[in-house]
Amino acid sequence: MGTPAPVGAPARWLAAAPESVSEARRFVRSVVEGAGPDVVDTAELLVGELVTNAVIHARTDVGVRAWRAGGRVYVRVSDQRPDRGVVPHDRHPYACTGRGLGLVEELAASHGVQRDEDGKTVWFELWPEAPAPPASAWETVTPADRTVTVTLRDMPYALYWAAQQHWEGMLRELFLTVPGEPPRDLVVAQDASNIVCACMTTAVEQETPDSSTLSLRVAFPADASAAVTVLRRVLDEAEAAAQQESLLALPALPQIRAFRDWLLDQIAGQLSGRAATAWTRLPGAPSATPVELAPWDVGEVEASGVPTIAADDGNRIIAVNGSAASLLGWHPEELVGQRLTVLMPEHLRDRHAAAFTSLLLTGQPRILGRSIPVPALHRDGRVVPVRLYVQTQEAVDGRTVFVAQLTTRTAAPAAPRAPRDGGHTTRPVPGPVHLPAMTKKAGRVGADGAGAEWLSLFADTSRALTSTLDVDDRLRRVCHVLTRQLADWCAGDLLDEHGRVERVCVVHRDPEVLVGEEHLGVLPPVSETTQGALPRVLRGAGPLLITDMSPFDRPLSALDARQVELVRRLGGGSAVVAPLRAHRGVFGALTLVRTRDEPPFAKEDVLRIAELVRGIALGLDNARLHRYAQHTAVHLQRALLPELPEVAHLELVARYVPSSTTAEVGGDWYDAFGLPGGRTALVIGDVAGHDLQAAVSMSTLRNTLRGIAVDRPEPPGDVLRRLDRASRTLYPHSTATCVYALIKDGDAGPRDLHHASAGHLPPLLTTWEGDTRYLDTGRGLLIGMDPDFPRPSACDRLPPHSTLLLYTDGLIERRGESLDDAMARLRRYTAAHAHVPLDVFCDDLIITFGADAADDIALLALRPTTPTGPPVTAV
Repeated sequence: MGTPAPVGAPARWLAAAPESVSEARRFVRSVVEGAGPDVVDTAELLVGELVTNAVIHARTDVGVRAWRAGGRVYVRVSDQRPDRGVVPHDRHPYACTGRGLGLVEELAASHGVQRDEDGKTVWFELWPEAPAPPASAWETVTPADRTVTVTLRDMPYALYWAAQQHWEGMLRELFLTVPGEPPRDLVVAQDASNIVCACMTTAVEQETPDSSTLSLRVAFPADASAAVTVLRRVLDEAEAAAQQESLLALPALPQIRAFRDWLLDQIAGQLSGRAATAWTRLPGAPSATPVELAPWDVGEVEASGVPTIAADDGNRIIAVNGSAASLLGWHPEELVGQRLTVLMPEHLRDRHAAAFTSLLLTGQPRILGRSIPVPALHRDGRVVPVRLYVQTQEAVDGRTVFVAQLTTRTAAPAAPRAPRDGGHTTRPVPGPVHLPAMTKKAGRVGADGAGAEWLSLFADTSRALTSTLDVDDRLRRVCHVLTRQLADWCAGDLLDEHGRVERVCVVHRDPEVLVGEEHLGVLPPVSETTQGALPRVLRGAGPLLITDMSPFDRPLSALDARQVELVRRLGGGSAVVAPLRAHRGVFGALTLVRTRDEPPFAKEDVLRIAELVRGIALGLDNARLHRYAQHTAVHLQRALLPELPEVAHLELVARYVPSSTTAEVGGDWYDAFGLPGGRTALVIGDVAGHDLQAAVSMSTLRNTLRGIAVDRPEPPGDVLRRLDRASRTLYPHSTATCVYALIKDGDAGPRDLHHASAGHLPPLLTTWEGDTRYLDTGRGLLIGMDPDFPRPSACDRLPPHSTLLLYTDGLIERRGESLDDAMARLRRYTAAHAHVPLDVFCDDLIITFGADAADDIALLALRPTTPTGPPVTAV
């Protein structure tokens, strides 16, 4: 209740205006002066926070009363809105709002709130020799009128904290900067925000999070739908203003904006009678709906076998694993704290800074959720070609973390660096997710707290995971362990590379219970009408506890029907469906079922199962990575990429990028080599197919062409004719396209290019002045079609400092775009970059055209040079 105010204690009533904050601070300082500088400063700080809250949220006259007695300071802040209770916030160090009550909790010796029918009073007391502050004494106000329960399924709580912090920050800026009386819509939006935050806080406080998402039932005032709709509209307008840099607040990042819209639409919609839609069932672009719903955890980065770097919104590295550091020649601890640009070539740093700033200022993603080929900078100065895949994750402290995974494009990863000080390299086990402080959280289950039966289960699953390298076999063995100790039956599902769900195994505790083949294999696709838990888990929710497995009266989808039939066959009373989550998202699900004859799963079990399945997923993912690493075609492809010859007055640069959507193998290749007589051969080609056979055919064709070219001097058309005959004899069912060109070594000046094409896209010539044309003469049939068909040769003059580009179709072909438009787009690009250094020209070309390429890309560029350098361009 606090100490009663003495008769005549100084008091002042202030208007509901921003300038009242500074007036209240001056008033309190004048009253408590002499209580000690630290106490006075603290009182002034805290009263400023409380008056600001009253001005923004209550919007009535504000009463401030203060006095001191016996060296102690007492302050009361009153308003006339008893229905607007205080809304405590979890203390997130990166939040731009919600700090006021947290500061009172932290700095005051005692604090609280009192309400009556006329208003409410928030009070605090400061004692010079204060004891430790007590636990929070704030009393939240639940809706007093009729309420409606809103169901929020699969809500990622870390994303909720980030979204709430962001929209409260924008509303606060709008409210405090608007001149005069705030517009009615802003007042309604502020009140709606208070209602949403208070109701959500009450619901979360009663929850025991057992996974990366929460499924909440939240009571909202029944008449709040219209106000929440106004809140959404005001936030959309504020978002647009932030994108135009009209606000100090930055616009929301895509995933925060998408979540905020979903949350407010669910509240307003369900209050109006519409059905609930789980967050995990919300359709959306990858950049707007993160695959990884769990809060960001540094342990996940350190434990990942994939080179991974995490950075904050200040563009600084906050975590890096050994694989990434080793790939780029560093020790992990040397990179933490440095800017990301330390890992980028000089010519890309300004571009990165501009793109990153644009993302923060506009909220519009350009590379999030996409696979982008870029050159990375090794510590020794050389370039390491990689593919970069960037996603965002929210941390429970309110930060947005940018997580980048790197995959090498043309070179095998470097050997791991030796640890410093003679230590041993260890792979850290990911730590537990730290849930928000305001939730009721069960303790982490580990070796020190789990019962003997759980310790045994963890040990047995570990042995099952290390007993074989086959992914499917590992999953079956784990399911056998789980059915012996935890469940009556267990189903394991994995996603294949096409996104289809394959049921790998269904294992029952009773070996005499046989599961037919009709329950295994590829499951029906998820549809709009699918009702079960499996689709939600595959989108990142869970583990989900199912306490009622009664079959649907009428399954609405083929997938539901398959699930119902399996439960009817094996029985089911309760279940836990858990996601198998790896470095880039969910790759499967594990379903544990107990029949009605056994004690049902309880909420306390879910935390332990989540920890157990987390280890199982890491073991299965390691097997998947091992299987991928065994694919020898990748190493073959890389081994076949040649070193370019050094030719006087001729600059040569080549690049190769595997497809971002298929395995890192294909039939694209480039080549350049010297010939007798002072000639240089240039080759670009593409063998049909994207598998090991295509890579083998490509290597054979490449070596055959080299042998034919060296055998005797011939026009390019004749060389291709002999290559066609050899290919038809040795590989009668193989086809390929190819450009073969010859350029004479010599002094600086114009060069003649003799060339012929076997069904390949024409080389593109770009002069220093920016004129472009395709060299489309000398065309012939594909290799493998008709070895007796005539193959003409052509000759074109290459001016000094012009750029000749040979490329494969993966560079320009895109679904939904005609080939003519694609070739015109390439011409415009090379014309605009005719003066760019050739290596930068190639890197920028790959970055611009190679994002999300559905095919391999090979390109070979050359530029005749002169001793005096390129001509000076007039400004």
